[in-house]
Amino acid sequence: MRKLIAGNWKMNGLSADLGAIEAIASAVAGHSGVDTALCLPATLVGPAATRLPGYAIGGQDCHMAVSGAHTGCVSAAMLADAGAKLTIVGHSERRAAQGESDADVRGKASAARAAGLNAIVCVGETEAERDAGQAESVVLGQLQGSLPDDANGSWLSVAYEPVWAIGTGRIPSIDDVTAMHDAIRNALVARFGEGGAAIRILYGGSMNGDNAAVLLTVANVDGGLIGGASLSAEKFLPIVEAAAAA
Repeated sequence: MRKLIAGNWKMNGLSADLGAIEAIASAVAGHSGVDTALCLPATLVGPAATRLPGYAIGGQDCHMAVSGAHTGCVSAAMLADAGAKLTIVGHSERRAAQGESDADVRGKASAARAAGLNAIVCVGETEAERDAGQAESVVLGQLQGSLPDDANGSWLSVAYEPVWAIGTGRIPSIDDVTAMHDAIRNALVARFGEGGAAIRILYGGSMNGDNAAVLLTVANVDGGLIGGASLSAEKFLPIVEAAAAA
């Protein structure tokens, strides 16, 4: 399975940063065995897609409706119209700050599919849930509720992001990562059969150039959803190189 390294710029980036986006795309172009993408603020999707028509530019969220009275929201059709090829849905920061439910995330993933976009569906536990021994049950519950019934690897990936590791530099032990990714894979296969075996499972908790080589050799870690390390070619390229070598 080809690795996918997707950057999530979160609420970072102005038009002055389009040069950095181009530099990242240029830097990773030589690694044809790895799929890469950059999920940008909505204001940069169109300009970046125009400058880089062959590169996978994505959004960070979409609404489940095609259009309507949803002030401040962006539909999947709008992202596609701007040139996006994918979008993240269900990131833990949106689940927490915007109160998004599994049903909301499932609707957004389906909307992305209907608009011709690939989707990265995020799942993950808080530190309190892990400390209480609930990590696996929480993650598998989110997985069950957040994935549409037609999910398959041709258009959907899952990102496991332990919430307490995002942006902190902390990561679970390799044994913990292995156990969770194996549990997610088993759940995907149980529900979707061969289609579940082909869904990429990304690791999304503070992956960087220092730990990527180890994380990306773990069974069922099929790539990474990268936060801060995706903001520059200097930090993003070593992760892509690690994926190419894995």
